[in-house]
Amino acid sequence: MAELRIGQLASRAGVGVETIRFYERSGLIEDPPRSESGYRRYSEEAVHHVRFIRRVSRLGFSLDEVREILDLRLEATGSLGDVRRKVEAKIRAMDARIADLQRIREALASLAGRCTGEGPVSDCPILEALDAGEAP
Repeated sequence: MAELRIGQLASRAGVGVETIRFYERSGLIEDPPRSESGYRRYSEEAVHHVRFIRRVSRLGFSLDEVREILDLRLEATGSLGDVRRKVEAKIRAMDARIADLQRIREALASLAGRCTGEGPVSDCPILEALDAGEAP
């Protein structure tokens, strides 16, 4: 079985060395055994594991959510329904965030529409609206 050093693992998984260390500190990957000279020694499976973590993270899951998904995957204690519920909960949270961002965008567009972009800052309708509490 091939053993990888941390730099090799990071390179093969497409992340930085600090990301590997962060995952270890966060408990997302186990501390690997060390060689007699103190180097971390990772297996080929660690490459797959780190890539999995990155994919889940890129989908917007928090570290705690990543940990929960890993627990379901690694311990095989849950069901397909458990994984689906986590994904559906993330979709609902994203939909709420998108709605918030749309409201913020509309408020900003409204503020921008009040301003010609010319004149002194002392006459700025955007700053006046913000000062008067007319914007979120």
